[in-house]
Amino acid sequence: MGMERQVFPVAYDIIILGSGPAGLAAAVAARGRDKSVLVIGNRWQDSPLARAELVDNYLGLPGRTGRELLQAFYSHAQETGAEFVVGRAISLMAWNGFMVTVGSEVYEGRALILAPGVVRQAKFPGEEEFLGRGVSYCATCDGMLYRNKAVAVVGRAPDAPQEANYLHSLGCQVTYVSQKEPEGLAEGIPSVTASRLAIKGENAVTALEADGQEIPCAGVFVLRQAVAPVDLLPGLETQGHYIKVDRRMATNVEGVFAAGDCVGEPLQVAKAVGEGHAAALSACEFLEPVFISENAG
Repeated sequence: MGMERQVFPVAYDIIILGSGPAGLAAAVAARGRDKSVLVIGNRWQDSPLARAELVDNYLGLPGRTGRELLQAFYSHAQETGAEFVVGRAISLMAWNGFMVTVGSEVYEGRALILAPGVVRQAKFPGEEEFLGRGVSYCATCDGMLYRNKAVAVVGRAPDAPQEANYLHSLGCQVTYVSQKEPEGLAEGIPSVTASRLAIKGENAVTALEADGQEIPCAGVFVLRQAVAPVDLLPGLETQGHYIKVDRRMATNVEGVFAAGDCVGEPLQVAKAVGEGHAAALSACEFLEPVFISENAG
């Protein structure tokens, strides 16, 4: 058997999920208030904005490419002392702050800013119904629950084979299911190529149906490139496809703020930057409430 992962949280004042304009603006504003900041997201070079040939409506900086703007935003945030982790948040626990899992690492924040852009992904039949009853998005978090049991790994992310290998090392009986043959899968893990998936069960998961073939299992690990905020925080209030916020960019979950494309249209860089700044100031106020004197004018 492989070694079990040891998890020791690294603590920050504010964790920001998303490395686009909103997340980077939030990082700069929070660092301006001397808060320790961790930005979790993709490389800025992989952002859809980086592929924009021309951004001509950003105040004072007309005629820039998306890549030029993002590089400047990232450099600014980096120079302020914000820290970065490239990866996807695969689980989030709200308890005395927030614990965010990225791969095998866990990070702790006193406040959280959601700025992931628009994460729209169709769920598989049965996925939402059996979430927490056999469906998981995090091998590191839940793998030990399925030791010596049959599990299916739905590989939709580049690191999914490594997560399947980890489950195999724990003693799980893993079947890997993806749309194409995986690379880096450990010897002894069977692989199934399928596109149409459905999760079956009664009180809990009993099987994954892959192109009509049933794979008996006690758990299904759905590993996508990104996990939608509402899946990370099931109690998060939404409005249509977007996260619902107030004027302070606060969500309905205490200590959680959101900004950028994830909170609604217009999907513009200038809007995202302004909202990211506002979300960070609100997060700082949440951490250190400012009480106005009764004698203040």
